[in-house]
Amino acid sequence: MSSVLLIEDDDNLRDAFTLALSRYGHEVIATPSGESGLTALSAGAFDIVVLDVMLPGVDGFEVCRRIRSDSLVPIVMLTARSEDIDVVSGLETGADDYVIKPVQPRILDARIKAVLRRAATVPELPSTREVHGDLVIDRDSLTISEGDRQPELTRTEWLLLLALSTRPGQVFSREQLLESVWGFDHLGGSRLVDACVQRLRAKIEKDPSSPRYVQTVRGFGYRFGPVS
Repeated sequence: MSSVLLIEDDDNLRDAFTLALSRYGHEVIATPSGESGLTALSAGAFDIVVLDVMLPGVDGFEVCRRIRSDSLVPIVMLTARSEDIDVVSGLETGADDYVIKPVQPRILDARIKAVLRRAATVPELPSTREVHGDLVIDRDSLTISEGDRQPELTRTEWLLLLALSTRPGQVFSREQLLESVWGFDHLGGSRLVDACVQRLRAKIEKDPSSPRYVQTVRGFGYRFGPVS
């Protein structure tokens, strides 16, 4: 049984999701605001946070930022807005996945379980230390350095980097990355991949607009280097 912190201000949705997720085997604590959600999170341990974006007072983006300042607990964001900028904003604050409302409880349950499986997965790593130009990847300690910088990556960013860098030069489609990193395939998932690539580039590339490491192959997907 997984423990879920649900932060949702709509009374009807909060009650419906709480009941449905409980029936799917989750232990759910539900709160109506960002402030009460942060208080609940500080008072107890949760396996995952399901976080609405449009909250009164402190919105979901700010709640996500505050959680990520000191916690790696998986976060699934709920949003009624499907525009790319909203998806990217949510992922840039550190969310692991996003779900567009309205959503059926069984779909939300499936997405929660996929994120939890990913969080519990320890990737098989073929080597312990790799050097790609100025980028050094240490797979044992899960640390990287780029010149004199040591960027800190989220778990999802790490899984994406490892998926790409394990096979330098190989082109991965968005669908392949969605399956290997997020563990599922769904309509609109390409935006999830693109947003995570943007975040990863912002952390490891000297010039994210002209990436050396995570390169776009137009019409196909992404590849890692190779970097001379």
